[in-house]
Amino acid sequence: MKAQTPAEGILKRSEWPDAKIYQVVCNCGSADHDHNVWIEIDDTKEVTVTTYTQQKSKWWERNRWSTIWRLLTQGYVEYEASIIMTQQQALNYAETLKTAVNELGTKK
Repeated sequence: MKAQTPAEGILKRSEWPDAKIYQVVCNCGSADHDHNVWIEIDDTKEVTVTTYTQQKSKWWERNRWSTIWRLLTQGYVEYEASIIMTQQQALNYAETLKTAVNELGTKK
């Protein structure tokens, strides 16, 4: 199996000299599960990959006050996000990350 161009399930949204933005579509069909992936490179050639998703809380484990208390006392709240991909889409995703990092690295 080889990575595709254009890639199944991967949509390039924007591109700048130091960043690329992709939308990775969930195979379940719900846009709420899509991942928006920002790949950025700075002047020191360090790469930052940020994934924006619809987060789901562990609401069944805590009530609202418990969540607020945890945030105040521990500084964070646990969230999770999942995405369902075909094998081809997962391969395309990995290749997209690799290609974006290589292309951004040569622009700076």
